Amino acid sequence: MLLTKKQTEFYLKDLETPTGKAINLTLTVLVLLSSGIFVAETYNIPDHILMDLNVIDIVILIFFAGEYAVRLWSAENKINYIFSFYATIDLIAILTFFIGGVDLRFIRLLRCFRILSLIKLIDRPFLFGTITTEDGEIFARILFTLFAIIFIYSGLIYQVEHPVNPDVFGTFLDAFYFSVVTMTTVGFGDLTPISELGRLLTVLMILTGISLIPWQVGDLIKRLVKTANQLEIVCSGCGLAFHDVDAKFCKRCGTELLKGKLTISELN
Repeated sequence: MLLTKKQTEFYLKDLETPTGKAINLTLTVLVLLSSGIFVAETYNIPDHILMDLNVIDIVILIFFAGEYAVRLWSAENKINYIFSFYATIDLIAILTFFIGGVDLRFIRLLRCFRILSLIKLIDRPFLFGTITTEDGEIFARILFTLFAIIFIYSGLIYQVEHPVNPDVFGTFLDAFYFSVVTMTTVGFGDLTPISELGRLLTVLMILTGISLIPWQVGDLIKRLVKTANQLEIVCSGCGLAFHDVDAKFCKRCGTELLKGKLTISELN
């Protein structure tokens, strides 16, 4: 059965229905697989495995090209979609591949930005269904956001520094280590970029670290203070454990709350 534009757009964004879950889970796996291939190719691996990884990655890229076309076709406002952040990243990656002359690893790095889009999955019972408290969701979101940003910075600094400084930035792990110590402003100094672009990225890492981490921690503290005044009432629909004192319906799924009848201890 062929789907209408409206149905297609709905399922591409939906995380509740089986069809929407299957589509978004497939996209999630492909994003993570592509990122994993990018990391693997920074190490010395046999040529035949490298060729297999390239084939897999080309298939993934073609799949994402098809996804871009479907999203564009089904989008109610095509102009807004074309100029959205993730659509722009996808379009650049697709065009650079089909035009040719661009390292596949650079295209994979562009697609790594899509890891940020996976943050939306954390506050839903989709990939993190075992997280039942709001504090747990906020903490998971903070950790995943930090990891995603560090991962992207690591890929960027590796792509910039490895060609000119391979002894220092030999693998992705070297770049990841550098990103962590730089963003946390520890700065051991045992790894140092030598290119101008690498130094610029280092400055951006430091600025991101001193602004993002305190902001995220502050958000967590505010949430902890807020949840201190909440009741422990487990939602029978999605399992969210804490709600406002005057809440009658679950803020996540809308299920009516049965106050005084469901608690975490009773579910266990």
